[in-house]
Amino acid sequence: MKLLWLDLNSSYAHSSLALPALHAQIANDITIEWCMVSATINENIGNVVKQIYHHQPDIIAATNWLFNHEQLLHIVSRAKALLPQSCVVLGGPEFLGDNENFLLKNKFVSGVFRGEGEEVFPQWLKVWNHPKQAWKSVTGLCYIDETNQYQDNGIARVMNFSQLISPEKSRFFNWSKPFVQLETTRGCFNTCAFCVSGGEKPVRTIPLEAIRERLNDIHQHGIKNVRVLDRTFNYNNKRAKELLDLFRNYLDICFHLEIHPALLSEELKKELSVLPKGLLHLEAGIQSLKESVLQQSRRIGKLSDALEGLKYLCSLKNMETHADLIAGLPLYHLSEIFEDVHTLAEYGAGEIQLESLKLLPGTEMRRRAEELGIQYSPLPPYEVLQTREISVDELQTAHYLSRLLDGFYNTPTWQSITRTLILENPSFLHEFLNHLVQTDVIDTPLSLERRGLILYDFCKKQYPDFLTQVSIAWIEAGMSLKKAPAERVRTKRQVPPESWEVIYGSYRENLRLCFLPTDEEGHGYWFGFESEIQKIQPVFKATKLL
Repeated sequence: MKLLWLDLNSSYAHSSLALPALHAQIANDITIEWCMVSATINENIGNVVKQIYHHQPDIIAATNWLFNHEQLLHIVSRAKALLPQSCVVLGGPEFLGDNENFLLKNKFVSGVFRGEGEEVFPQWLKVWNHPKQAWKSVTGLCYIDETNQYQDNGIARVMNFSQLISPEKSRFFNWSKPFVQLETTRGCFNTCAFCVSGGEKPVRTIPLEAIRERLNDIHQHGIKNVRVLDRTFNYNNKRAKELLDLFRNYLDICFHLEIHPALLSEELKKELSVLPKGLLHLEAGIQSLKESVLQQSRRIGKLSDALEGLKYLCSLKNMETHADLIAGLPLYHLSEIFEDVHTLAEYGAGEIQLESLKLLPGTEMRRRAEELGIQYSPLPPYEVLQTREISVDELQTAHYLSRLLDGFYNTPTWQSITRTLILENPSFLHEFLNHLVQTDVIDTPLSLERRGLILYDFCKKQYPDFLTQVSIAWIEAGMSLKKAPAERVRTKRQVPPESWEVIYGSYRENLRLCFLPTDEEGHGYWFGFESEIQKIQPVFKATKLL
C-alpha cells in the first residue's frame, strides 16, 4: 500500500510536524510505502497535482488548517478526480468541530480525523480498505458511511503522550528550516473560549531526560531556533524552572516560549532575570487588558497579576517579550484597543501584535457566536466581521492599526521613536493612522527606507519637536545621508569639538564624521563611519558636552 502525504505549508519557513509525528510511530511497518509531495500555498496547483498523480498512491493524506484550507481542497479534489481509486483522508485543526457538512459537501474526502492522530491513524491504516463498518472502532474518525449517514467517532487523545516516538526520529523530519518545533507538553490547563486548546485536557508531559535527548539531537543538527509548542510554558512553575535549567546547556539556541504573565511565581521571575541574554524569546499571552473581556473569554488568571507579570517581563534586558491583543473579542471596544496599545508601549513590549479574532472550529466562542453577538466569516480564516461592541468600520481600523504597529513599532529601526511618539502624544496613533490611510499606503508593502521617509515627513508637519529622533534612527540604520531625514546633517570637514560625551564606540582619526545639530549653539550628535559609503551604519556616536 502506497501512502502519499501532501505537506502543504503557508510558506517555505514553516514545516508541519504532522507527517514526522505520525510516520515515526509506524516507520518500521514494511507494508506501507511512504512518499511525500511538499509545497506552499503560493505554488502552482497544477504542478502539485501532477506530482501526486505520478506517484499513483492508494491513500492521499494531509493536514488541514486555517491558512492552507482552500488550496488544499483544490489540490486533493483534482487529485481524486485523476485517481478515483485513491482514498483521501485529512486531519488537523479544521476538523475539531462538527464535520458533517464538510464531508457531505466534499465527497472526494473519505474521512477526517478529529484530535490527536499518532495512535488512531495507524489503527485506521489497518482497515482503510475494509467496509466502513470497520471504521467505527477508530476513535476520532468522522466519515459518511455506505448508507450516506454521517458517523462521528468523537475525539482522539493520546494519553500515553510520553511514550510516543519523537518526530525527530522520522526520516520526514525537516532539518533544513530556520527553526524546529518542540512539544514538551500536550494539552492546556486554560479554558480560553476562543482557542482550540480551551478544551484540550488533560495536560500531558514528556520526562525531562527525554527532552534532553531530543535537544541533544536538535543541537547536533546545528539548529539555532527552537519553538516550544507548549500552550502555556509556565502552567507549572516548578517544571518551567527545570526546563529553563536544561535550556542553559544550549547557549547557542534561542528558545521561543509562550508564557502566561499572570502565573509567574517569584522563583520563576528570579530564574528568568539571570538567564543568559538571547536564550529566550517570550510571547506573553494577554489578549486584552480589560477584566470584563478576559472574563467573557474564560481566560484563567487575574488581570492585576497579568499586568504585573507582563510589566516585569518587559523590563528584563536579557530577553525580548512580545505581547498580543485580539480585536473582536466580546465586550472589547476599539477605544480600549488603542488604550491597551498605549499601555503595552509604556511597559516596553518588544512587539505589540494586534490580530483579529478568528472563530475556529471546535471552540466555545464559535458555538456561542450568536449568543455573544458575534458575526464572522463562514469561510477560512473565520475572522470576526462585527460584534455588539465593535463595528465593521472599527474592525477595519483595528486592522490598519495592526499594520501600523507591524511597520513601525515592531520594526527595530523605528521602534524607539514610535514608542516615544505614542507615549508623549495621546493623539499620535490616531493622527498617524489617518495619515497612512489617507495617503493610501497603509496596506502597501513598504521598505524600511520608505517607512522612514513617511515618518519623517509626517513629523515635519505634525510633530517637529521629534524630527531629531527620527533623523537619529535613520542615520543609525545606515540610511542614505543624501535623503530628507538627514537633510540637517553636515558631512563635510567635520572635526571633533573640544569635549564630547561618547555614547558608543570609540573615536579614531580615520573615521568619517558627520554632525546632526540640535540647536543654534553647536550642540548635537556626531556619528563616525568606517568609510565614505553613503549607506553604512555608524560605529561611533557622541554628543557635545554642555
